Amino acid sequence: MMPSRGDPAESTSLRFFYRNWRPTLLGRIWTRLGAWATGLGILPYRLVITLLVKARGSGSVVGHVLVPVTFEGRVYLVSMLGESSNWVQDVRAAGGSAFLKRGRSWPVVLADVAVAERAPILKAWCQVAASGRRHLPVPHDAPVSAFEAIASDYPVFRVAGAPAGVV
Repeated sequence: MMPSRGDPAESTSLRFFYRNWRPTLLGRIWTRLGAWATGLGILPYRLVITLLVKARGSGSVVGHVLVPVTFEGRVYLVSMLGESSNWVQDVRAAGGSAFLKRGRSWPVVLADVAVAERAPILKAWCQVAASGRRHLPVPHDAPVSAFEAIASDYPVFRVAGAPAGVV
């Protein structure tokens, strides 16, 4: 399910990468390059991580570059494009089984976070995901109550199984 409003990021330079809550061709190429660089460990681990998950249609393993966030000692992944994001659907189809890659891969389990618990995690994620936060219709410095209003539109997953220092 996509949020009923337009993607706020389309009014910025990110419109070349995302349209109608989906990546454009340029966005897909950029993501593949980012997944490759992140997987090699070239990019800072605090900024991005490559999520490897089996595609629900083809069964092939697909890489997605995501910004992890640590909140109250736990690591989370947020879907800036909402429920319709391919990686969200793939993770759910795989029962939460995936891998995180930084030079080498680690098996992880991703667990859906209940809507009622998402708001403070979304706010924390907005503090570290500078370009990603443009997809959310609330400012990064808004109170948690503002994030409660949009929490149902943005899936959040808790990461279990990654060794310390990977994310």
